[in-house]
Amino acid sequence: MELKSVFIADFSLNSGNPQTPARLFDGRGTHQAAGGSRMNERELIYDWNIIDYEIQRDSANHPHDVWFDDETLRDGLQSPSARNPTIEQKIELIDYMERLGIQKVDLGLPGAGPFHVSHIDAMLTHMGENSYDLRPGCAVRTVVGDIEPLVDLQAKHERQIQASAFLGTSPIRQFAEGWTMERILSTAEKAVTFAVDNDIPVMFVTEDTTRSKPEEIKAVYTRAIELGADRICVCDTCGHVTPNGVRKLLAFIQDEVIPDAGVKRRDIEVNWHGHQDRGLGVANNLAAVEVGADVIHGTALGVGERAGNAPLDQTLVNLSLMGVIENDLTALNEYMKKAHEYVEVALPRNYPVFGEDAFETGTGVHASAVIKAMKKGDHWLADRVYSGVPAQDYGLKQVIRIGHMSGRSNIIWWLEENGYQADDDLVAHMFEVAKNQRRLMDDDEVHHAISEYNQLTD
Repeated sequence: MELKSVFIADFSLNSGNPQTPARLFDGRGTHQAAGGSRMNERELIYDWNIIDYEIQRDSANHPHDVWFDDETLRDGLQSPSARNPTIEQKIELIDYMERLGIQKVDLGLPGAGPFHVSHIDAMLTHMGENSYDLRPGCAVRTVVGDIEPLVDLQAKHERQIQASAFLGTSPIRQFAEGWTMERILSTAEKAVTFAVDNDIPVMFVTEDTTRSKPEEIKAVYTRAIELGADRICVCDTCGHVTPNGVRKLLAFIQDEVIPDAGVKRRDIEVNWHGHQDRGLGVANNLAAVEVGADVIHGTALGVGERAGNAPLDQTLVNLSLMGVIENDLTALNEYMKKAHEYVEVALPRNYPVFGEDAFETGTGVHASAVIKAMKKGDHWLADRVYSGVPAQDYGLKQVIRIGHMSGRSNIIWWLEENGYQADDDLVAHMFEVAKNQRRLMDDDEVHHAISEYNQLTD
């Protein structure tokens, strides 16, 4: 797959020479501005991200394009601060996953008891009644008792439900649990065999893969593949790995483990599952795509155990901007707001893209540039002149606020946008009010300040 990026010039063919004409990934060379004028986008953004860099993906070596597995309703709900949503709320979140073109979802842990099975059952019913393309799965321990409910659910709903069978393999986990490799392999064999015999598709998951020995990873994946697992999941369970480690580990899986197991790379779906303990979740997800993973896991707003899972939302945004995926993500903001409300995961104001501050500015210089673009009637330009992320692509917009670092252009713009006559006296008054603030004013505060001014001048 050739890396694409809408409206961004690609200089990777030019050996980094900024004087050489560049090509645009989307095949267009100009942007239609308001009034019919045309701008050459190559002259507006020089993108250092793509010099001598592109993601190569030979479709002959993969079972499908890059997919995503939303773990919000399973691994996300294991967060110490998460609230388990109602079934109605879970179904609404499922609706957003389908709308966003996410391919897989983990519906929960059937081994956690009848309550969880009933929620899984209800979500499967909803997905079936609406003919969703979203593919269901459930996390299970490598024990037959966890897999048995999937046999009944699969028969009832007449669709396959992936069993994500997980088992720890790292030396530290083996030492803590008192496990041996013989026991690990025996446990895996029993669970995988039961699932395959009952026509349950298996994704074999090694927990803490990023701290496991190569020979032991190879042994357990090879045995799972031999028994019929056609999906494997490589996990950074403790958030330990760096992007370089991701590349080396996945290269080992793809170049040595899978071929030595006697199967072709395209016949095994390689999943990547990361965590945020070192704050590298998104970077590691991108590295996994770069090196060839087929499915990337994540959760809404990065909710999950400890510091959380890799944020799926930020992963989607970055891969969209890189041109790796073409999903319509205009509903992604709504999904994040609902996840914030229903799961009660934190959404800081400065959270990338979806936090309240992400596309707001009250700084004079910044706001002035955005306002000039808006006055041209050019949202494409306004979205990019002071932002690395185009707000409109994610159902958002640029917002100009008033505060102690604002210029008069902020105030004039705000007044005009809110139906006020921006006369010199009002602008001067609001400028003084703004300079005495310790933070940006919200809209109600500005309206109130204008009302007080009008009472004094009437």
